[in-house]
Amino acid sequence: MKKPTTTSQILKKRARKQQRGPWLRILKWSLWSVLLLMVLAVAGTVGVFWYIGRDLPKISSLQDYDPPIITTVHADDGNVIAEFFRERRIVLPLAQIPLTLQQAFIAAEDARFYKHKGIDLISIIRAMYKNLEAGTIVQGGSTITQQVTKSFLLTPERSYERKIKEAILAYQIDRSFSKDEILFLYLNQIYLGHGAYGVEAAAQNYFGKSVDTLNLAECAMLAGLPQAPSRYSPFRHPDRAKQRQIYVLNRMVEEGYIDQIEASEAIETVLDIHPRRNLYLEQVPVYSEHVRRYLEQRYGMDALYSQGLKVHTAVNIDFQQAAMAEIEKGLKDLDRREGYRGPLKQLAAEEIDAFLAVQAETLVANPLEPGRTARGVVVEVDDRAGRVRVDLGGEQGVMLLDDMRWARKPNPDVHHSAARLTRPSQALASGDVILVALGDRDPDSGRWQLQLDQTPRVQAALMCIEADTGLVKAMMGGRDFSESQFNRAIQSRRQPGSAFKPIIYAAALDHGYTAASVIIDSPIVFQDPEQDFTWKPKNYGERFYGPTLFRDALAHSRNVVTIKILQDIGIDYAIDYARKMGIESNLNRDLSIALGSSGVSLLELVRAYTVFANQGHLVEPAFITKIEDRHGNLLEEMNPERRKVIEASTAYIMTNLLEGVVKYGTGQRMRALKRPVAGKTGTTNNLFDAWFVGYTPRYVTGVWVGYDQEQTLGRGETGAGAAGPIWFGFMDKILQNEPVRIFPVPEGVVFAKIDADTGLLPIPESKNTVFEVFKEDSAPVEYTPRPGTVTEPEQFFKQDL
Repeated sequence: MKKPTTTSQILKKRARKQQRGPWLRILKWSLWSVLLLMVLAVAGTVGVFWYIGRDLPKISSLQDYDPPIITTVHADDGNVIAEFFRERRIVLPLAQIPLTLQQAFIAAEDARFYKHKGIDLISIIRAMYKNLEAGTIVQGGSTITQQVTKSFLLTPERSYERKIKEAILAYQIDRSFSKDEILFLYLNQIYLGHGAYGVEAAAQNYFGKSVDTLNLAECAMLAGLPQAPSRYSPFRHPDRAKQRQIYVLNRMVEEGYIDQIEASEAIETVLDIHPRRNLYLEQVPVYSEHVRRYLEQRYGMDALYSQGLKVHTAVNIDFQQAAMAEIEKGLKDLDRREGYRGPLKQLAAEEIDAFLAVQAETLVANPLEPGRTARGVVVEVDDRAGRVRVDLGGEQGVMLLDDMRWARKPNPDVHHSAARLTRPSQALASGDVILVALGDRDPDSGRWQLQLDQTPRVQAALMCIEADTGLVKAMMGGRDFSESQFNRAIQSRRQPGSAFKPIIYAAALDHGYTAASVIIDSPIVFQDPEQDFTWKPKNYGERFYGPTLFRDALAHSRNVVTIKILQDIGIDYAIDYARKMGIESNLNRDLSIALGSSGVSLLELVRAYTVFANQGHLVEPAFITKIEDRHGNLLEEMNPERRKVIEASTAYIMTNLLEGVVKYGTGQRMRALKRPVAGKTGTTNNLFDAWFVGYTPRYVTGVWVGYDQEQTLGRGETGAGAAGPIWFGFMDKILQNEPVRIFPVPEGVVFAKIDADTGLLPIPESKNTVFEVFKEDSAPVEYTPRPGTVTEPEQFFKQDL
């Protein structure tokens, strides 16, 4: 550049510099100020991040992902019968979560998941635009990594400080974990509504299936839930859930995961959405509750509800369902034999329409179907035609006289067959609100065929144990667990009546009695002057039978003979014997225990009978076979403890005697099983309790029937009549596919022919001879006296005369 040569040029140049000077200085200071502000801003930002981030939680905790998960209880076939949890979560490896489901969540929640570093400014700006455009929140700005951060490491509070912490941690997590690891945490941790945490629990909640069987439409439905699980609940708000599903499908199209045709097909797919069944209440509730109590006591609340124990039990679902069905049937039959207690309520004419309107609304959510029980209002009683018309809430039903003949007025002193209805008006009137069982529906008239019904008040319990293993295959603690959680099979103590007698008879066999011993069945009186008490025990039917064989006394449940046997062997001896056989409840130290006067649990009694089935070995009942922790480590495993408590010969002779109870004694109804069965009935005073405990070579089952608040079951309702049908129905079902087995005969047992009238060896004149079972060296060696021979007792009485 050429320099100015003249003075004027130099002066002009200086003037121009002087004019530019202030602006340059202003520009220079402005630049320095901006630079300083930038430095201060950066320093402030760093300071803020340092201050907020100085106490951030350690992201290393994510490496040991150990969230609260479900404790599952399994039946003997592996099926889940109960779950216990605070958060219903089932953790799955990412490889087991379908790619389509992963893509659906990524498209809906964080499309740039694989591109950003934990925080996505582009997505935040786009979400703001979308939300402003829609006028509502349709898209969030948080990345999946940020959601993982918030779920695992931070509180849900809304504040700028928490958002800054979230951003810092999200960046750290993205640097420390792979994208697949972050996605694994997210899909297993996220809350998806109705108690479901993670995609597997949600798939089971909404669709009743595992994630590996979800279709595209179902994947999109689940992926639409994270933003607001309650707002988009498929159960409560199906229309909103559908719109959210469509949004997810469109996002998947935009991201190239699916094409428009696939999206359209998914939108048109009809989804089977239904609330998840409550396994705890539906499958084997009383069994599951017994297991739950054990787990809580043994491992604590936290382990039970958070640590994902895997509990294997002995219960057989088919057995349990059979037990439930037979108890329901048996108690309904018993309840009907007792009579009709009357309508649920009686409506005035002006009240009927309002009641039926409410009933009609109920039917919308729970439609009528054959086999169900429903409430209805009697609108017409026609004695001439012998029928009743019932309005069920917009639907009509007809009940004939034959479908309600049982509905006599309750009277415990009158047998049910003696007072059956002859016309409908004896039990029902217009305006009665009643329970009815639905039969078929007439295709022409549309009317339902009905039977009069009522809910039984009587209760029952059932226990079935596999004899040689001790595995408890079925347990019912009452008629309906949803109404009463009291476990009458274990927690209740009731008088067993004659069902306790086999223990007395077994003790007698080991005290020197044989199956052919003769005991005189005659009146006996016990007096206690100090208590001013007199006891005159009687047999059922109030008869005495004279000389009675030991076998027959048990088969026909002779009370007086049993008392005489106990008196001979000693009360303390008998109680000690009962203890050996597993009876733990307190037993009265008096002769009444011969008649089962001391309360015991059904579990105890069934356990005692297993000793007979196991040739003298006591096997402790086992409900749980194995427990594992969440990682598959074995915490405990059943190891059946078998203790020999009585001689094998004694156990077999008792089995043989109890077979006699079934063949020709009080348990004859069980002969219909057409296989070897041993068992004993039990009935207490005033018919308060009815029992039947019996067994085959494989299964020992006991049934108790009675009222919680003791009252009579009704005339003729003995163990054979009230408990026996339930026992028979249950055993008939579980043994259908079982081969017929016989009770094995152990060493030390012999059979000998005897005179059935005397218990001695037969002579040519003996009219009734049988083969009887004995322990070695205990068979009779004396012959029956010939007719006309005077025996020593007879000679004694002659001398006395």
